[in-house]
Amino acid sequence: MNKRSIQAEMSSYVGKLLRDNFGKGPSSVYVSIKEPFITMHLREFLSPMERVLMAQNKDMKVEEIRDLLMNELLPEIKATLLATHNLKVSELYYDWSLHNRSGIIIGVMDSTDQTADLLEEYPNKAAIHREIEQVSKQAEKLPDAVNSCYLNDRTLVVKREGILVRIEKELIRAGFKEPLKLTKRHLEKSLLETGDFNDMLNAEIMDIFVDWDFIEDISYIVFILKPTENQGSNDSDN
Repeated sequence: MNKRSIQAEMSSYVGKLLRDNFGKGPSSVYVSIKEPFITMHLREFLSPMERVLMAQNKDMKVEEIRDLLMNELLPEIKATLLATHNLKVSELYYDWSLHNRSGIIIGVMDSTDQTADLLEEYPNKAAIHREIEQVSKQAEKLPDAVNSCYLNDRTLVVKREGILVRIEKELIRAGFKEPLKLTKRHLEKSLLETGDFNDMLNAEIMDIFVDWDFIEDISYIVFILKPTENQGSNDSDN
């Protein structure tokens, strides 16, 4: 089965899975695959109940409920990717942009070389990494390592390693993983949104998503872009 067929099937599957479990699914799911990553960008994903909670300024409650549901769904998504398409996904991450009614699911596939694509060059890569480092320094500390790659001309994935400070590690050990995650989501995205990424990426940023593996001290940032006419040619196959 070719990549486009896999993307179409995964889009349909994820849309139905979320609809069955959230009561309302996204209007569209854009799937991108480029080893070692697979991303699923969800558009127009907000249930009537969530709209009511957000109208009462209870955004964090919406995120807490979604986190509980996603913890149940991620193993099923992993199993389906393996059984249906022989895609061996070692880790799944996710995040939401509630006010944009969008979301992301990021899969990291088992690969013989998970760093090859991350080492690819693209315009302003070093400057983007420096900006990412400054944002990380404001939120916690300078990362031990930053790498990134384009999956296509509208999806940039950034991997950070070694960003947690001691107090965060202690909070995780003490059982405060969920409140820490919710707080870091809002803090880091607010800092990323004030960065100079639009000019460096030569594109309008439509969405920014962030998630963490607190145990391994790894974080992924995904920029969803609206390319300008003059942007270079990264493969686009959503």
